[in-house]
Amino acid sequence: MTQTLEAMRRRIDTAEDLNSVVRVMKALAAASIRQCEKAVESLAEYGRTVEAGLQIVLMSGPGEAAAEPPAAGPRGVVVFGSDQGMCGSFNEQVVSFAVAPSGPLGGGDGNGTVLVVGTRLVGRLEDAGCVVSRQFPLPSTVSGISQAVHDLLLHVEELRFQKGLDRLLLVHHRPVAPTGSLPAAVQILPVDRDWLRALGERRWSSRTVPTFTMDRRPLFSALIRQHLFLALYRAFAETLASENASRLASMQAAEKNIRDHLARLASDYHQGRQQSITAELQDIVAGFETLTEHDRRTGTHPGRRWR
Repeated sequence: MTQTLEAMRRRIDTAEDLNSVVRVMKALAAASIRQCEKAVESLAEYGRTVEAGLQIVLMSGPGEAAAEPPAAGPRGVVVFGSDQGMCGSFNEQVVSFAVAPSGPLGGGDGNGTVLVVGTRLVGRLEDAGCVVSRQFPLPSTVSGISQAVHDLLLHVEELRFQKGLDRLLLVHHRPVAPTGSLPAAVQILPVDRDWLRALGERRWSSRTVPTFTMDRRPLFSALIRQHLFLALYRAFAETLASENASRLASMQAAEKNIRDHLARLASDYHQGRQQSITAELQDIVAGFETLTEHDRRTGTHPGRRWR
């Protein structure tokens, strides 16, 4: 019984240590979610600034917004997943969405180039029959998103020059209130010309319309690059927030299971300890009764035994 109690005590200690790790991971996930939410919120103001710049350029003349859209050429699809585990069915959900018959990778488009963000997606997409052209790591913190966006944009530019890629689609998780997320597809290339046309026709918010001195085409191109940067940055931030939300939900479920397991272990331990104490008391009583019976038979007074 002593060995059994010691083994049960070790199991309780192990479960308590695991529960401490889960609580730390919950705290880190919650903090990361808030950081990502703040990053997305900060994008809104910058996005309005870029949109205002595009509006000024387009108000000076329709230009690219009035041009005919290019013919459908090679397409690129960027699928966002995770680099780390313990986030439930996060990666399985985005793969199922992407390779579904009506999904971005389920239509049999043979000229598509698949880029993956998050190493844990590669094997799942390959098992689904997709050929992954290149993979990129998903940054673990908000501070690493800018460099990740820069690296991805450079590769997309290379594909545009080498393969004539003119369509780019992003597939990633988007946060859904209160703490969930769902996969979604967002097309960022070509830029929506209806949106550009409406932007150029929209009334300016004040009487004085700002002007610009540099050439119109380079300015328009620079603003479109910023627009693409914002779209990619938002995709990274929303993916990171969704991954941590999924991890938080998994850790909450794990914490509940650990608490239930600890309650069972504690109950078994106390029951075993009570049984051990009861058995020891029974041994003492049995020993005393044996000695009393022996003294009664031999006629020895109990007090003499200890003189």
